[in-house]
Amino acid sequence: MPIVAQSSTETDWVSRFADDVIAESERRAPGKPVVVASGLSPSGPIHLGNLREVMTPHLVADEIRRRGHEVRHLISWDDYDRYRKVPAGVEGVDDTWAEHIGKPLTSVPAPAGSPHPNWAEHFKAAMVESLAELGVEYDPVSQTEQYTSGAYREQILHAMKNRARIDGILDQYRTKAKVQAKKQQQKPLDEAELEAAEGSGAASEDDGSGGKAGYFPYKPYCGNCEKDLTTVTEYIDATTELTYSCTACGFSETVRLSEFNRGKLVWKVDWPMRWAYEGVIFEPSGVDHSSPGSSFVVGGQIVRDVFDGVQPIGPMYAFVGISGMAKMSSSRGGVPTPADALKIMEAPLLRWLYARRKPNQSFKIAFDQEIQRLYDEWDKLESKVADGSVLPADAAAYARAARTAAGELPRTPRPLPYRTLASVVDITAGHDEQTLRILSELDPANPLSSLEEARPRLDRAENWITTQVPADARTVVRSEPDAELLGSLDDEARESLRLLLEGLDTHWSLDGLTTLVYGVPKVMAGLEPDAKPTPELKVAQRSFFALLYRLLVSRETGPRLPTLLLAVGADRVRKLLAA
Repeated sequence: MPIVAQSSTETDWVSRFADDVIAESERRAPGKPVVVASGLSPSGPIHLGNLREVMTPHLVADEIRRRGHEVRHLISWDDYDRYRKVPAGVEGVDDTWAEHIGKPLTSVPAPAGSPHPNWAEHFKAAMVESLAELGVEYDPVSQTEQYTSGAYREQILHAMKNRARIDGILDQYRTKAKVQAKKQQQKPLDEAELEAAEGSGAASEDDGSGGKAGYFPYKPYCGNCEKDLTTVTEYIDATTELTYSCTACGFSETVRLSEFNRGKLVWKVDWPMRWAYEGVIFEPSGVDHSSPGSSFVVGGQIVRDVFDGVQPIGPMYAFVGISGMAKMSSSRGGVPTPADALKIMEAPLLRWLYARRKPNQSFKIAFDQEIQRLYDEWDKLESKVADGSVLPADAAAYARAARTAAGELPRTPRPLPYRTLASVVDITAGHDEQTLRILSELDPANPLSSLEEARPRLDRAENWITTQVPADARTVVRSEPDAELLGSLDDEARESLRLLLEGLDTHWSLDGLTTLVYGVPKVMAGLEPDAKPTPELKVAQRSFFALLYRLLVSRETGPRLPTLLLAVGADRVRKLLAA
């Protein structure tokens, strides 16, 4: 039975935006496809924060498709942007790449060893693959192709003709920025504020080419060195003759802008130009683009006053973090990407993290132990969906995660608990036969017949163990009994081990062993195995569990004991615990 995502607009942010976007599209462009947009810069690894730029309009577009409307989700690859700096920590890149700063991203060599033709294509490739796995349907737009083909020629000429008006609009915000800077001159910008300024283009691109000849919203790439370190020294509107000089190599030339395709509009003009050109109805923007004087705010005035267009409905989206890490930046190396996340979690879970939070709510993606709790929460949600007890907003978020308008996303046939799978592969080191033996014993009444039934979740759990869990935190089962510890046990501890070993055969399943390990301390206290725990009993249980961990894995803690016992196997447990 198909899952329906639509729910009350009072509780579902996606439906609310879909209502607004459909209504606005009918007002602006009746009878035409609804256009939503995203923009991604392949200047380095495209991280999980950037993914929100895609997932927010994707979820809205998908809801619109479910309602039977035609919709286009444009993803603009800003691959004609300048190469600003060499990102840290990128494999195959060294300081020599600094010589390419100022060139278009598609003119910069790919990192050493890459099969891709240039820098932009190298970093686009992983994202393209991830978007396919996530079920994101979109129309790609290469800004290199758009600019070099002359697609924007009329818009460029129009912007140049209206350069004084654009300069006047920008000057309003330059003045505000100066006043704000003066107010805060005693307070240095923190790292996030510097990134926001840089990310919005404030550091290098907003003012365009402004020399003695005046302001120009267009930056040519040099015909000699390909860099954008150029200054327009003259422009004649009647003939479109443009003269520029390059401060990097000293080259200068005069070209006809009506025939010239080697340059681009500065960012704060480029973005609103595209809104008008593409007829964008909905496009979100990050916090750094939504502050006073930033590109989204300024762009709203430029698109109206210069390009005779309308600013898209544009919610601000909050930052996405990683458990234990600060806000992500693609200018730094080592930030997790969607491809990294999809190695340790299934696509529906990653989609769910973006679907269940409103765009203005920040959240974190777990690469640490928290991923086990997230999977538990997801599995609980699935069970509520199945039995009909789920709340409407949760049902909508689940439906958006589990399927798109095109159909269901791939799922694991037997979704065993992620924490159990992680514990098993931790102990077996990924040995297939051992893993299958243990997993088939989890539920003897309905045993797993093949590891394929547990995939791809099993593979994700194994990747998490091998890539995210430090070697010193991995579980290593003892090969021989701890004779010294066993010899030091008192009669009570020996008796508790005897009761455990005695009950192994009759409790050999995940549920059975759970009952057994929690029940032994109860029996030792003179209670029934199903007695409710008291504070004193909980202390006794923790002490008993710590003893078992020390005897089995030489640590005070480890995987859940029932899973650990199944993984070790009854014969080996008897060998290691025989006092």
